[in-house]
Parts: sequence; structure tokens; C-alpha cells
Amino acid sequence: VQLVESGGGLVQPGGSLRLSCAASGFTFSNYYIGWVRQAPGKGPEWVSDINGDVTRTNYADSVKGRFTISRDNAKNTVYLQMNSLKTEDTTLYYCARDRTGWGKYDSWGQGTQVTDSS
Repeated sequence: VQLVESGGGLVQPGGSLRLSCAASGFTFSNYYIGWVRQAPGKGPEWVSDINGDVTRTNYADSVKGRFTISRDNAKNTVYLQMNSLKTEDTTLYYCARDRTGWGKYDSWGQGTQVTDSS
């Protein structure tokens, strides 16, 4: 099982970034994929998730209306489009898989960093 995030980088407040999570080693469409972020010295914060057949998406209140999660099961990839970024959004983002839909993540990527460039 492997999850590899990419797409992080420098961004100014108000800007946009698209994160990607490329998966391999398991039946991708059988799993929810979620995004979780963690700032230094703070606990993890769940951001968003999407189910395997792309019929359900969920968002934390802090990102609702600004972030959009999507997936391409043909490419085994999940995306997180982040718009109107705020300083508090700049942190380390992880993707993870969940068989249950209850946030029971059992495999994680290594993370991708989103950094405030201002």
C-alpha cells in the first residue's frame, strides 16, 4: 500500500493550490480517501474526504466553500483543490485511506507542505 502526496508549495493568502494523492497497492475504489493536516505543535485536523464511488464528499467547516475534493479512479488519484487560501491553511497535508467511512485511517502518505510565501 502506498499513498504519495504532491502539489504543495509556496502560496500567498488568497491564492490557490491543488494537492494530489496517488495511490497504489490496493483496490482504490473500495476506499474512502481523506485529507488531514497538521500544524507544528498542534494535533491533526481532518479536512475532507470522498467515498470510493464519488457519490459523497465531506468537508470540515473551516474549509467548506473554499476546498473541493475529487477523485479519478482510473488514475488512482484524489485531488484537493484549495482556493482562497488563508494563513491558517498553510501547514503539512496528508492523505490517508479509510475502508469504513468513519475516519479510521489505516495507511497514510508522507505529507506535502503548503507554505505561506508572504
